[in-house]
Amino acid sequence: METLPIWVLTLDYILGTIMWTLIGRVAMNLFLPLDSDFFFMKFFVRVTNPVLRFFKPVTPGFLLEPMVPLFVAWFFFMLRFYLMPWLLGYSVMGMLSFPLEGEIAAALYRLLN
Repeated sequence: METLPIWVLTLDYILGTIMWTLIGRVAMNLFLPLDSDFFFMKFFVRVTNPVLRFFKPVTPGFLLEPMVPLFVAWFFFMLRFYLMPWLLGYSVMGMLSFPLEGEIAAALYRLLN
């Protein structure tokens, strides 16, 4: 992580946080309705609604409403998987090279060992 410029880490952390928040909304929606009073669900809906509105023009109409956040999260995954290595000048950067997930995996490794 020390070799990556700070702007790369910042951009990846922002894109990764948005992606995982959208995935969290889908997961929470499996158990709770969108208008639930549970504070985590309120947070996921409030934070992700502007992102979903922004992607509305490119979202297919045939998607079931609960799956739309997962579709939008896919865009953020693609940005992180293809754009980030290109910006860094790499031809290939593996899935386990995402800085956000790498930091989380390293912390879990330290915690469990």
